[in-house]
Amino acid sequence: MNDFLFEEFNEVSAKQWKQQIQYDLKGADYNEALIWQSPEGINVKPFYHADDFKENFRPVPGQPKSWKIAQSIFIDDEAIANKIALDAIDRGAESIIFSAEKEFDFNKTFASFPFEEIPIYFEIKFLSDAFYSKLILFFSDKKATVHYNIDIIGNLARTGNWFHSLKEDHAILDSILEKNASENILSVHASLYQNAGANIVQQLAYALAHANEYLNHLSPALLQSQIFTFQLATGPNYFFEIAKIRALRILYETLAREYNAREICHIVVTPSKRNKTLYDYNVNMLRSTTECMSAVLGGADAVCNLPYDALYHKSNEFGERIARNQLLVLKHESYFDTVSNPADGTYYIESLTEELAEKALQLFKEIEKGGGFLQQLKDGTIQKKIKESAEKEQQAYNAGQLKLLGTNYHPNKNDRMKEDLELFPFVKNNPVKTLIAPIVEKRLAETTEQERLKTE
Repeated sequence: MNDFLFEEFNEVSAKQWKQQIQYDLKGADYNEALIWQSPEGINVKPFYHADDFKENFRPVPGQPKSWKIAQSIFIDDEAIANKIALDAIDRGAESIIFSAEKEFDFNKTFASFPFEEIPIYFEIKFLSDAFYSKLILFFSDKKATVHYNIDIIGNLARTGNWFHSLKEDHAILDSILEKNASENILSVHASLYQNAGANIVQQLAYALAHANEYLNHLSPALLQSQIFTFQLATGPNYFFEIAKIRALRILYETLAREYNAREICHIVVTPSKRNKTLYDYNVNMLRSTTECMSAVLGGADAVCNLPYDALYHKSNEFGERIARNQLLVLKHESYFDTVSNPADGTYYIESLTEELAEKALQLFKEIEKGGGFLQQLKDGTIQKKIKESAEKEQQAYNAGQLKLLGTNYHPNKNDRMKEDLELFPFVKNNPVKTLIAPIVEKRLAETTEQERLKTE
């Protein structure tokens, strides 16, 4: 059968395809009619061909054989957090992301927890040597896989301040690392850049420069032991987001090799908040589904979905269940766990991966020439560049070129949301004094929604 097919159909070159397309265009300009440019400056062609590649595709390092369904749980009352975690695991969650703003009781939080089966991630909003020492000691005999995700630079970028001070934060981090060299301590919270409006090249370059600040600080022994956890957010540009995750693995391998550090990284992905909406909120499920698909196909180690009502409702069983079930459907009914690297060898995605990686590497080099990521945070360069990118995207939304269904495209004028708001869904004005201008997450639809709420 295969021989018959190969004999029946002749191989067609890229040149022949283009000639046929130009003929079908009936005089229209090929470049103007069919090539479009992304916000990252990448010209997207109407077709991709083996002839476009002079060399074999570069293998993507560290792609996982399978991905985990993660669920995020906030620790306020330890008993409640424990109950939610165990129930989530019973209903299909394969890893848990615990977040906390204050110290908590380990025994209550992790009562009956299946440590050997379920990886644990932490998002702890404070920095304490004593607390982390006790936390790490608690897990020392549990045979658990734990990612502590400490990111002092990420906290500076997000809040504008160190946890304590530059000197004290580094001293605490050094102490934790030295006492726990074999643990997964460090993280790069790069989702901030996406949610604030950075384009994909910027997200990759800033994530790499962010990680470079830590790599430049670590001792040779720690470079060999630490596996960085990158936390990313995926947006609506489906194929570009697949390529983004693949490009990050390639870029990190290139950087780590220069330090003789471990060349693989761990990637946890959550859908973007930037394109989510209050009105016609059920569309958020469609948005987050395709964004989770990008995460899986790009090679994320874990995917944590964003509940459709996360903007305006407090954490609730229904929203969390729907979010988890979206991932369960992808994994067990759509067979998104059958192949570990499905994007490998696809001409379009391979081309995007290479172009994004090359452009991000060039921007990374410019950041390093400008003094490095921390210096450019302090002088406001990073914030300025993200703001410029975000404003371009906002202008496209305002002009109707970037469409959000149910908000600036086919809105339902009968929608009412004012009485359903349990959370404040807009950027908050925080008068706290900061060392640097923080990078602020902002959704595209905020102004539109605020105007609609006033008229309800």
